[in-house]
Amino acid sequence: MIRKRSISLQGHRTSFSIEDEFLAELKLIAGERKMSLASLIAEIDEARPVTSNLSSALRLFVLAEAKKTASNRDKE
Repeated sequence: MIRKRSISLQGHRTSFSIEDEFLAELKLIAGERKMSLASLIAEIDEARPVTSNLSSALRLFVLAEAKKTASNRDKE
């Protein structure tokens, strides 16, 4: 299920729509990096292309992290 969520980034409120599973992965990644979810989302927001929306950028970030993890497992 896709849910709309709100967050403050750089002092302004913004929203994104993302599935619960993607949000759970973002929280896990933030925890592993010892940072808040808001900080991780802010980093992703700053790095995304101007033509990309935040919701898509968050999903693509989770996908890239999953691929990185899988690749590291294959090397072991």
